[in-house]
Amino acid sequence: MNKDHYASWMAHLGGAKLVTQVADKVGVGVHFHPFVTYNGRLFKYGVVRMNDLVEDILQWKKFYLSGRLQKPVRVVVDNLDINNLNYVNLQAAVSAALLLLPAKFTEADLYAKICSLSYMGDVRMLFAEDRNKVKTIVTGQFDLFASMYKHTLEGYAAKDVLKLSSLKRPSAPISQDCNLAATQTLVSSLPSRIKSEMGIKLGDNKLPIQIDQELQGILINSREDATRSMMKVLRRTVMVSSARQAVSGLLSVGGVNAARYLSSKMRKAWKSWT
Repeated sequence: MNKDHYASWMAHLGGAKLVTQVADKVGVGVHFHPFVTYNGRLFKYGVVRMNDLVEDILQWKKFYLSGRLQKPVRVVVDNLDINNLNYVNLQAAVSAALLLLPAKFTEADLYAKICSLSYMGDVRMLFAEDRNKVKTIVTGQFDLFASMYKHTLEGYAAKDVLKLSSLKRPSAPISQDCNLAATQTLVSSLPSRIKSEMGIKLGDNKLPIQIDQELQGILINSREDATRSMMKVLRRTVMVSSARQAVSGLLSVGGVNAARYLSSKMRKAWKSWT
């Protein structure tokens, strides 16, 4: 990067720092600049505090950054060993997806369900996102998904929660044990914040810390109850975060850029619906 490029980059970062100070309480802790030109190419970059990133990875507090990291990404600089830390996030994503899937499904079905977690309740999916977005992401990056989730799936297979196929292709069949013990295993791998809110919805009056320490999960009467309560928690989390981030984006990039970005999104959405 030459001096001119460096100065331009630092200018963008300086603006982003100001944005974080102004809009941090409105958004979800990450602020994007969607129209940055570098070497003739258009980029979108985001700025986030590292403690906010770690908290979202481990607790799904906003389920925004953690949702992005459940999909293939390229980490350029990793001073906090985010790749290893993210393993907790990936295991939780598999657990949540398995709770939403039937007894038999394909490997592509699993990755599509994982990919869809962070879009459940997203207000943008109503009018500004491609309806085929999840399918497109998984189809185009199947091998990367398989590489990301290989160890987690093998771990659940070792616990007899899953039965994996030896085939390595999107249609490879997978089956899962749907009994109460397997369900408890899956729930125990969800972030403690999610389990705490699930406990409240299931009528568990224990304090969150008691729930986590005693059961590493919550008292479950049926898989259906666990799935239903988890979906409610995730939907509400995503809905609130996506709405707040949308407002924050308007404040961050200004009216002209916001209109430009939204119109681009809506054009893609319209094409997918027609």
